[in-house]
Amino acid sequence: MSKARLMQGNEAVAEGALAAGVLFYAGYPITPSTEIAEMMAEKLPSLGGTFIQMEDEIGSMAAVIGASLTGLKALTATSGPGFSLKQENLGYAVATEVPCVVVNVQRGGPSTGLPTGPAQSDVMQARWGTHGDHPIIALTPSSVQECYELTVIAFNFAEEFRIPVILLMDEVVGHLREKVVLPEKLTIVNRKRPTVLPGEYKPYENDESMIPAMANFGEGYRYHVTGLSHNEKGLPTGKPEVVEKFMKRLTQKLDPYLDRIQLIEEIQLDDAELVVVAYGCSARSALEAVYLARSEGLKVGLLRLITIWPFPQAQLERFTNRKLLVVEMNCGQLVGEVERIFGYKSVKRLNRIDGELLTPKEVLDRIREVI
Repeated sequence: MSKARLMQGNEAVAEGALAAGVLFYAGYPITPSTEIAEMMAEKLPSLGGTFIQMEDEIGSMAAVIGASLTGLKALTATSGPGFSLKQENLGYAVATEVPCVVVNVQRGGPSTGLPTGPAQSDVMQARWGTHGDHPIIALTPSSVQECYELTVIAFNFAEEFRIPVILLMDEVVGHLREKVVLPEKLTIVNRKRPTVLPGEYKPYENDESMIPAMANFGEGYRYHVTGLSHNEKGLPTGKPEVVEKFMKRLTQKLDPYLDRIQLIEEIQLDDAELVVVAYGCSARSALEAVYLARSEGLKVGLLRLITIWPFPQAQLERFTNRKLLVVEMNCGQLVGEVERIFGYKSVKRLNRIDGELLTPKEVLDRIREVI
């Protein structure tokens, strides 16, 4: 029988990680994500897992990569300034295709900014924070229930596609307390293991799936892991044809799976003349505003983005004949992706950047202006 509990968003992330099979956490305390570290420190040792507080965020990300290479599901959590420090090693995890999950409970910035104030200002950093062309998956929950569910999904994606996954939360959702129903059964995915002998194993082999099998360090499969451009054996190379082959597979490996990766929620969109696009905490206010607008006879619907990277372009293209309003707590980050599809003049925006949550009234007032 499913169990219902009152949980904080950060607590739900920790519980979801444990349910997904996480046995390693490395991190550094930072508001507003610290509760995740506290819970993992409390619970992991009794499960045979390891918690380690590293000297800084750079070391935390490195430790997570090392743990994952040994076969453990590994987690770290941070906020804006710490997320900035993780970027070099996050890029290393992308290039070496090491599965892991990074939680970023966003707060106001730049720099130290508003440590206890909400924001959605790390959207583009999640996509392009580390240098070079690279793939990434970023999921954004809007409720405490989703904090639990999306943490499990984040690890499933990380393991299946050999990729770091970012759970891009915000202070509001991280510290919100709501009812969470814990499911009796969960779908848990583990990384694809090699089926060949150690001497025949190629850690970056380009097969039809585009996702190479991954051997665990310490189990007889000896291979090279480097952030340099490498061949299928993992050895560094500067040969243009080999580098191009590697980069094409790396940057395109998610393409066959986008239908499963790009998660959205559609609410009252069938007859909507105006589509409100929102995510994270802003989607909560946007949803209430949509209901209020409907009570006034306004034909408005909500397209809530759960996956923001890879950006769900195909889902938005279905609404090219509608008006769009993008609601977010930054100066305008994800709205640029929407404008790229629909054109600058076709998309309206509503932004708030003062460390306070967008209210349903603010969204409703903007809906009345643009519909």
